[in-house]
Amino acid sequence: MNARRGGARPPLLVLLLGAAFLLLVAALLIGSFTRPEFPPYRLSVPLPTRVGDSLVGPATYTLDASATDRWRTFAFARNAVVEPPGAWDIAFRRFHLIAADGAGILDLGPVPFDSVRELPPPAAGYRGNTVAGEDTTNPGVGKWYQYSMLSHLLTSKHHVYGVRTADGHYAKLELLAYYCADAGTACITFRYVYQGGGDRSRRVAR
Repeated sequence: MNARRGGARPPLLVLLLGAAFLLLVAALLIGSFTRPEFPPYRLSVPLPTRVGDSLVGPATYTLDASATDRWRTFAFARNAVVEPPGAWDIAFRRFHLIAADGAGILDLGPVPFDSVRELPPPAAGYRGNTVAGEDTTNPGVGKWYQYSMLSHLLTSKHHVYGVRTADGHYAKLELLAYYCADAGTACITFRYVYQGGGDRSRRVAR
């Protein structure tokens, strides 16, 4: 009987799994040592001003949503971040986005922002918030971002959302970035058009 030299070769599947594991570790290490370049957005200065019955936007706003224990609330009708108990329409905390009580959000999909000229009627299904334990979310937004295992960064899926406010006005909204040059992580930049028309028009384009 001839002796086998070197023993049995490892199965091909084991080799493939080992190579995949090494590639994953390498990707994680590269991402952890790579300094990300944040988008050049700057925090907006809150200057609340009543917009009345006008059509506002397209406007871009950047706010710091990094606190884990409070929501940053934004009012379309004031064109700025506002502090409770003042009326507000949407709120941010880290990567979460919710609507005010009585308001709703509708996902219009990955469509060009400028292509949305009129928002759907209330019957289209604007979603209110849901509460699970101590966590509040809005199913109309869901997971608006993608996570990269290589860079460890969140990037927007660039969906456009319709917002129906508690008082029956409308806005279209797109989340642009989760980072900014001023605050770093959880610095939300979004753009929007708000219809302040007294007739509750759903048109969000000039």
